[in-house]
Amino acid sequence: MTKVVKIRKGLDIHLKGKAERVKRTIALSDEIGLSPESFPGLKPKVVVREGDRVKAGDALFVDKMCPDVRFASPVSGTVTAVVRGERRKVKNVIVKPDAAQEHVDFGVKDVESLSGGEVVEALLAAGLFGYINQLPYAVTTTPKALPKSIFVSALRDKPLAADFEFELIGNERDFQTGLTALSKIAKTYLGIGRRQGSECLRRAKDVEVNIFDGPCPAGNVGVQVNHLDPVNKGETVWTVEPTAVIFFGRLLNTGRVDLRRTVAVVGSEVVKPAYADIMIGQKISTLLEGNVTHNGGSLRIINGNVLTGAKCTADDYLDAHASELTVIPEGDDADEFLGWIMPRLGQYSTSRSYFSWLAGGKEYALDARVKGGERHMIMSGEYDKVMPMDIYAEYLVKAVIAGDIDKMEALGIYEVAPEDFALAEFVDSSKLELQSIIRRGLDMLRKENG
Repeated sequence: MTKVVKIRKGLDIHLKGKAERVKRTIALSDEIGLSPESFPGLKPKVVVREGDRVKAGDALFVDKMCPDVRFASPVSGTVTAVVRGERRKVKNVIVKPDAAQEHVDFGVKDVESLSGGEVVEALLAAGLFGYINQLPYAVTTTPKALPKSIFVSALRDKPLAADFEFELIGNERDFQTGLTALSKIAKTYLGIGRRQGSECLRRAKDVEVNIFDGPCPAGNVGVQVNHLDPVNKGETVWTVEPTAVIFFGRLLNTGRVDLRRTVAVVGSEVVKPAYADIMIGQKISTLLEGNVTHNGGSLRIINGNVLTGAKCTADDYLDAHASELTVIPEGDDADEFLGWIMPRLGQYSTSRSYFSWLAGGKEYALDARVKGGERHMIMSGEYDKVMPMDIYAEYLVKAVIAGDIDKMEALGIYEVAPEDFALAEFVDSSKLELQSIIRRGLDMLRKENG
């Protein structure tokens, strides 16, 4: 019998610009860029040079610390640039796609006959293993970090999040193959939402299906781990984004690396919010051309979700893990008389400072302003209202700021990821960049533990 997990704490933020369940046709861009920054914790070593020819599935870079973990080119073509930033940090490896695509043939495999070790070897050979993350540390994992369990969350419930059920249409066989493959490695949990009715999700084979009923962030894989199989010191759990499960299934069913995914182009400044089937690393300008407003103000383009994504420009490339591309107003042209003290109905507030809370599920067009500067941390319990995890969030943040590793461990840092603090960051009256703070703490702990 499917277990239902009730989530009481959290916050659903209703924003304008949710994608309609239709797909726009977007041609493959003339450049595809794969960024090592899409894979947290990775120390990349580029294994191609400008001018090299690659097929889809050939490695563009590997993990210096574990060279067996390769990262496959999404397309066949010519490597045109290896873009580096400060201290020669690799920002992007750019490939100009061929008109006719060629793929490395890794061979069709019968997933039922594979062992867990053979599944890992197949993913390593094809350059897809790096799409698996791990707790603790919320980083790209390695085959050395054997998991006690694997978690896949098919529930996306952040503001303007893409609907995975819509992406799943036509990919059901590959998704099930991917789940079966993961189950060969360790016990696999699939988390879905109460409103998700897809038979492929509700009747998934070889995994334990759990229904999460509650507000955002019930879909966060960290929340699901916390409720079902918490991570203790010395333990490892793998987490896999549901689209990556489809990638794994395609590899085993076809013998090819196929990194096409369905992305939602969303936000209040998008003229026609909708979905598009595109390749990982697609140039962002091709998704926005002719489909954003020009209202006189500047726009904030977010590579990913509005709560957890990164600020980018139209010349950047879609993040390998991004299921959304979001466009909202920057807010640098806003001029409000009397600021927050003016009573109003059209502004969103989590603390009921405005009467807008009476409007129920009204959708808002929020901009990118922080509306205040960083200040002393207020121990008000506001984080706990939106974090359904069994941790003392405020004390954990203070321990990270203080650099107290013993306290960080005691307060549960092993089972959190930066995204688990996204809502707390949104409601934080101290205006702290909580996700960056937690990332810093996780990196500190990982370095300390070697």
